[in-house]
Amino acid sequence: MAADRRQKALPKAHALVEALPWMARHRGKTIVIKFGGNAMVDQSLKAAFAQDILFLRHAGLNPVVVHGGGPQISAQLERLGLKSHFTGGLRVTTDETMDVVRMVLAGQVQRELVGLLNEHGPHAVGMTGEDARLMTAVKCYADVDGKPVDIGRVGEVATVDAGVVQALIDNGRIPVISSIARSSDAKDAAEGGVFNVNADTAAAALAAALGAEMLLILTDVEGLYADWPHSEEVIPRLSASELRDLLPGLASGMIPKMEGCLHAVSNGVRTARVIDGRVKHSILLEIFTNEGIGTMVVPDETESSASTSTVRMEAAA
Repeated sequence: MAADRRQKALPKAHALVEALPWMARHRGKTIVIKFGGNAMVDQSLKAAFAQDILFLRHAGLNPVVVHGGGPQISAQLERLGLKSHFTGGLRVTTDETMDVVRMVLAGQVQRELVGLLNEHGPHAVGMTGEDARLMTAVKCYADVDGKPVDIGRVGEVATVDAGVVQALIDNGRIPVISSIARSSDAKDAAEGGVFNVNADTAAAALAAALGAEMLLILTDVEGLYADWPHSEEVIPRLSASELRDLLPGLASGMIPKMEGCLHAVSNGVRTARVIDGRVKHSILLEIFTNEGIGTMVVPDETESSASTSTVRMEAAA
């Protein structure tokens, strides 16, 4: 009986040993995680996500969470009798819709996630990109047949002042940030103008501003496919230049995620990764195992970044 228990427990010990070099490598480093996809609406995946974030925190890493909330926003608009309209793949956001976006992101999605994280101690602090002028944004236009189309209060990140987030990190907290940004136009901002910002873009901009070690983007696919839809083979690793060449041919849903990865590694982030949020504990599998499970983007090879391509190999040795 005792031998059977030991045999069942042994894989747990192997997993801890495999994780050890990764813990040593990433200890004290900041990891920005974009929370999205099915992980946001499936209760068991949400719970697993919260456990992963807390594991990072207790393993000595500094997790920062950025989230959107498309499904929840659509559901709330429907309950209020407001129709969701999309142009060029982007939600048309009127002033009325923007009020709902703020309410859902800051009052529902963020509060639920902060609550899950704080079940195990006073770790998480919620805020939006508006708070302390963390993010400002400029108006974004949809591209329809090569022409710009006004889609309302949808913005692109213009500036990031990450001081308040760094202060929370230094205080041992886990920042949880909703992807809403203050208008960079002084007159608009004075009148309370804010923008709904794509959470992938917001996470990438924040990761760059913080000088993060890693950007992780959770999505509903296994990673970047080599030849979609003809093959489900996932590209495990590619450089910034390789990704730049691939961008024009990507599916529209992957473009903001991969553009975010490209922005991050082009602005000082060591690696950016797209992983499958439908897999429980995908964050831990990606960070603390030798194989990883998603697509990793690294800066172009230079003397300073050449070691990035062998990160897994070094830690496994």
